[in-house]
Amino acid sequence: MPAPISDDDRERVAELLQQACGDGRITLEEFSVRVGAAWAASTDVELARASEGLAPAPVVGSARTVDRVVTVLSERRRRGRWRLPSGRLSTFTLLGATTLDLRDVVTGEDVIEITGTCVLGEIKVVVPEGVEVELTGTSALSSEELRLAAVPRLPGTPIIRVRVHAWLSSVVVKSKPPGSGARSWLADNLGL
Repeated sequence: MPAPISDDDRERVAELLQQACGDGRITLEEFSVRVGAAWAASTDVELARASEGLAPAPVVGSARTVDRVVTVLSERRRRGRWRLPSGRLSTFTLLGATTLDLRDVVTGEDVIEITGTCVLGEIKVVVPEGVEVELTGTSALSSEELRLAAVPRLPGTPIIRVRVHAWLSSVVVKSKPPGSGARSWLADNLGL
């Protein structure tokens, strides 16, 4: 019979998952899903599933390191697996469109800070459901939109701070449900 677990047990697994995310063994999105499963677990078997299958060592060369995104008269999309080692990302968009999809980002930081300037352009930031987002910055003749799913914050996930100064621009931050990688982990391990 499965044994009951305590919040200390859940916290240990959450720390293990955070370390795995920081090492690049899982993405931010997979971390969000797994840490949610860890905090929802009521037995040791359910808790063990949340940390099951973690690679023993970081995956080398599988994630490009990014700390600055510049878009001028073009469109730039940062999606898929990429590394944000410092938890800080700066952006500059002029007469263009920048999309930052954080669902597969690899970082071990408790806070992710995105700062930038957008002039006559558009910046979109996509985050996994269940993370907390703060959107600030100066807007002049611009639109600013924060569209997060009405789901509880997953304990242990980083806070994402987006501070963009926008002139004649659009700034959108939205959450999306897990993509194919996290969805398949959910299906395989939780029967969803």
